[in-house]
Formats: sequence, structure tokens, C-alpha cells
Amino acid sequence: MSKGDNVVVLDFWASPFCARVKISLEEKGVSYVANEEDIFGKKSELLLKSNPIHQKVPVFLHNDKPVIESAIIVSYIDEVWSSNSLLPANAYDVAQARFLADFIDKKVFETGRSIWASNGEEREVGTRDFLEVIKHLEEALGEKDYFGGEAFGFVDIIAIPHSAWFLAYETLGGFKIEDHSPKFSAWIKRSLERESVKKVLPDPEKVYQFVLHFRKMSGLE
Repeated sequence: MSKGDNVVVLDFWASPFCARVKISLEEKGVSYVANEEDIFGKKSELLLKSNPIHQKVPVFLHNDKPVIESAIIVSYIDEVWSSNSLLPANAYDVAQARFLADFIDKKVFETGRSIWASNGEEREVGTRDFLEVIKHLEEALGEKDYFGGEAFGFVDIIAIPHSAWFLAYETLGGFKIEDHSPKFSAWIKRSLERESVKKVLPDPEKVYQFVLHFRKMSGLE
């Protein structure tokens, strides 16, 4: 790509979906500007114009052309800046990676939300559901360092941003992921050592305080 590429991410600091986009750009060595959005207040005209259907972050603007939905954005980045591919070369492995990414998208944040956005029995059910999802991911990881094998790649980028929310889930749910899925926990620690991940992910304690504030605002505390 030319040096004149203009890359902007419409962002929210706590969003694991926005973090995917930024980690992908860091992995590719692409310079970008992250514009923080007030997603609970007055959304910018640029956000409303760029994502008129959902009006949500992230939005990826490449030379003013918007791309939306975080997994689609990560794939777009991988195709445009094609060196150091995030996806495997084998078509079957790509299909498996996309399946896992879809599973993560449909299950991790929602089961986590059922922990922090509830109380009592509902939270207990949410905790069981969340730990079952993590167990499935641990089985998919197997004995590998990363989901794609030896190299940090597409599925890792899709999954690792959720870990910034895990302290909140664990504290409110009264469990430790490491006690239930030690290999998955080791993968988290391994992934958090990458410069791209360390640079992008928010402090889990800050996310936990954000969750507590949101619970109070929602009348759950």
C-alpha cells in the first residue's frame, strides 16, 4: 500500500471488538489514528455516517472508506496488508479458523455479560455457560501454543481482547479460569506477552471498575 494511506479506527477503550482491529494493525505495522467515541452519549457524525445501520464501534476507515464488524475488519486488514498473514495458508485450516472466530463472537461476550449483568441464580447459570465456552476453546487449542499452531494469528486476535474482561467475570462469578481451563489460561499469559497485545489491551482492573459502574447505573448494585 502507498505511504499516503489514511487509517482511522472509531474506537471505545473497553471494547474487545475494537481491540481486535488495533492489535491487527499493530501486528501488521500499520500506522493508524484511534478516535475515541462517546458510545453512551453523543455519537460522532462520522460514526453515524460510517455505520448508519448499527451505529456501533469499531468502524475502520481506510482512505475514508468504512469497513464495519470487527472480524470482517481483521480479515480486510489481513488482505490489504498481506505480508505476515494472520490466517493459515491451507483452505481447510482457514475454514476452521473462521468457525472458531464465529463461535467466539457468538458466545464469549454474551456468556460473560450474563455474569456481570445479573445476580443470583441467573449469574450462576451464566457462570456455568461461560466456563463451558472456555472449555470448548481450550479443547480447540489443544497442546498448541496458539490456536493456529506455533504462530499468533487470526483466532488469537479475535479471542485475546476478551481477556481484559475476565477479571470482572471471575470476581463477580466467584471463580478462576485457571482452575477450570489451565491450558487456556496459559495461552492468555502467552498472548499477553506480545507487544501488539500489551500496547492495545486496557487494564483489567479499569475494565472491572467500568463494569461495576455500569452495574450501578443499571440498578444491579
